Amino acid sequence: MTEVKSTRKEKQPIIEYNGKKYLRIPVKTHVITKDDSIVDVVSMYAREIVKENDIVFISEKAVAITQGRAYPLEEIKPRPLARLLSKYVTKTPSGIGLGIPETMEMALRECGVLRILFAAVVSFFGKLFGRKGDFYRIAGYKASSIDGPTPNTLPPYNRYVVLGPENPDQVAKSISDSIKAEVAIVDINDLGGNILGTSKPSLDRKALAGILRDNPLGQCCEQTPMGIIRSAEEQ
Repeated sequence: MTEVKSTRKEKQPIIEYNGKKYLRIPVKTHVITKDDSIVDVVSMYAREIVKENDIVFISEKAVAITQGRAYPLEEIKPRPLARLLSKYVTKTPSGIGLGIPETMEMALRECGVLRILFAAVVSFFGKLFGRKGDFYRIAGYKASSIDGPTPNTLPPYNRYVVLGPENPDQVAKSISDSIKAEVAIVDINDLGGNILGTSKPSLDRKALAGILRDNPLGQCCEQTPMGIIRSAEEQ
């Protein structure tokens, strides 16, 4: 498999949040596929590294791939409506989102035609008044979590559309039971992100998002779909 080199600036391992410093440790793995179990993958690579009070965080993309929610571009046949709507999507530096017919087609399948059309109409009028973000607020998580292909993505997923993971809280709990550490399923990019699932409800999702706000796992070809959050004071 061809290795893709990233030109991105190296991430700093330590970050400060609310007066405390945290170490983020990326964990490199093999190229994850639909034939893998995410519980087994995390156990294989993180069990011997994790310490007491650590939190393991896992890319939502890695979870979705193991759930069979990654689709090759050539297998997606966009309908005319998907081709039309994708032309009006604002593209950002973090990715193409629904800005190509294939990702828009998957949004139509995931969310339903009526919901996507309603989101598109509200977004259109919102932009007339200078308001942004209405489309994804209405279309919801299933639309916003769709990842399209980008040139720097690790092959073969540079030619795939990946949907959001199903049951992220349940997945986080299953992984936590296996490795005996708290777990978060995260959707983080260079513009920010969300915590999609946690192994227990009491985990502070706002704090986790703040600790991971600079996307320490990277977004290209680092091949680090998971990491560990550890108090820097314990080093």
